Amino acid sequence: MGKLDQRIAILMGTKDGAAFIDEQLASLLAQSQPLIDLWISDDGSADGTTAIVKAWQARWPKGRLTLVDGPRQGFAANFRSMIIDPRIDADYYAFCDQDDIWEPDRLDTALRWMRTRDADMPLMFCSRTATISKSGRVIGCSPLFQRPPSFRNALVQSIAGGNTIMINRAARQLLARASVRTQFVSHDWWAYLIVTASGGVVHYDPRPLVRYRQHERNLVGANVSWKARISRLGRLLKGEFASWTDDNLSGLAVNRDLLAADSAVCLDLFMESRKGGPLRRLSYLRRSGVYRQTLSGTLGLYLAIIWGRV
Repeated sequence: MGKLDQRIAILMGTKDGAAFIDEQLASLLAQSQPLIDLWISDDGSADGTTAIVKAWQARWPKGRLTLVDGPRQGFAANFRSMIIDPRIDADYYAFCDQDDIWEPDRLDTALRWMRTRDADMPLMFCSRTATISKSGRVIGCSPLFQRPPSFRNALVQSIAGGNTIMINRAARQLLARASVRTQFVSHDWWAYLIVTASGGVVHYDPRPLVRYRQHERNLVGANVSWKARISRLGRLLKGEFASWTDDNLSGLAVNRDLLAADSAVCLDLFMESRKGGPLRRLSYLRRSGVYRQTLSGTLGLYLAIIWGRV
């Protein structure tokens, strides 16, 4: 199959998205890639979302537009249902929210990187986002991360929203295999964990390729201000991420056979860093090499480990 014949499957989760889904679908249609199958899993909308999607079905020119019923167990379960759905077959897979706006070259940019890599290796592309208000006004950008993506980072941090992620066929097969065995906190963090744990490659693009719509309740944490950073650090020190870490580690435990040898060693050391007294925890965390993307975030991680909040 030639490069021009390669098919992309966009996996969109919806629930009561009628207010913004037309604008999102229009931005998907504006993508320059010619072969795009759109799979929309609706999780019980009551506002006309499915009627809008059905109207688009008759005028989707790039491939198939398929509407399915979601499991109605939350957004993570909805995306999980699409990750493991054997009917969805493509060369590349991109996750999609219902109320964002994609830049016209969002898919092209991911494909250009992926085509420079070995297709047999699990690959994941993600990027920074521009944040927009409910009305569509640009209000800032997500943090710009400088340190390399890795399993040692993924254990304690999700670096990019699912709305920016594209994976290749090898990564989807790996992710589906892992996801059949367990549920997860969120599809973006889980994808980052599983791809890096297996020895796959993750590329983070510093350019915002998605305009990520923030609703009023989320605006405080939607930027890179010191106020937002302090808020995230405070949540870490309070132990708010500990239950998420528990879930991630449980998921990795049942997928241990998928881990590369180096990842397994790192995982064991990190798990030991959550046990015993402060000095013991610090020693194992240092040996694991686990880090967050910023110096303040990593220092916060060390403090949280000392206090037993991770």
